Amino acid sequence: MADSVLYEVTDGLATITINRPDAMNAMNTEAKVALRDAVVAAAGDTAVRAVLLTAAGNRAFCVGQDLKEHIGNLAADRESGSSLTMNTVKEHYNPIVRALTEMQKPVVAGVNGVAAGAGFGFALAADFRVVADTASFNTSFAGVALTADSGVSWTLPRLIGASRASDLLLFPRSVKAQEAYELGIVNRLVPSDSLHAEAEAVARALAAGPTVAYAALKESLAYGASHTLAESLVHEDVLQTRAGASEDHSIAVQAFLAKQPPKYLGR
Repeated sequence: MADSVLYEVTDGLATITINRPDAMNAMNTEAKVALRDAVVAAAGDTAVRAVLLTAAGNRAFCVGQDLKEHIGNLAADRESGSSLTMNTVKEHYNPIVRALTEMQKPVVAGVNGVAAGAGFGFALAADFRVVADTASFNTSFAGVALTADSGVSWTLPRLIGASRASDLLLFPRSVKAQEAYELGIVNRLVPSDSLHAEAEAVARALAAGPTVAYAALKESLAYGASHTLAESLVHEDVLQTRAGASEDHSIAVQAFLAKQPPKYLGR
């Protein structure tokens, strides 16, 4: 992976760190490619049981597109008569968000500062958000005459409702951590100096948990968001049969009867 994104796997946890703190972890082309490759690698690695997505420094989780690079690319497009710059949504942002949301393992976002634009989208694509009390969120898109990308049009209204999502998209502003917690964007709000430790603890707890069940829970939530109750009940039956056949389920039942903590194998 490029230095702009760091990737490490230890004890079943893949830690992906956006590493451009001097640029507030903005996404230039190198970072977008590296983040996409890291997330896809984590999704496909059977040794990975959970993912922690975080960022270097204290100022920003990710402020989205690197506008300095972006404006240069737009100028080049105008000269050549092409529109290659906006292909970044299809080539980078969409694959990143799909890998985060569709991988069969839980994803924790440790949000240490500003999460704006695509950075907001990456955080929303995680299954669980641990957020520093000094962090903030901003849709940003309309502020630079763009529409939503990185899945924000899908994830944000599902978390906070369509009306509030419309407000934040049409009138971009900085949503402080406490307000974001009250809106339902934040799962766990922690002091900024303990953000990385708290986020890692949550991610490691998930990595040590019943992976097959977590994958089924994640799939069932996504399925239920766009299907009827009747369809979701049928799908729950399929997923429950899968989870019930896992070694982890047998381990959990035996541990419960023995009044001992289970030691899951992730299969």
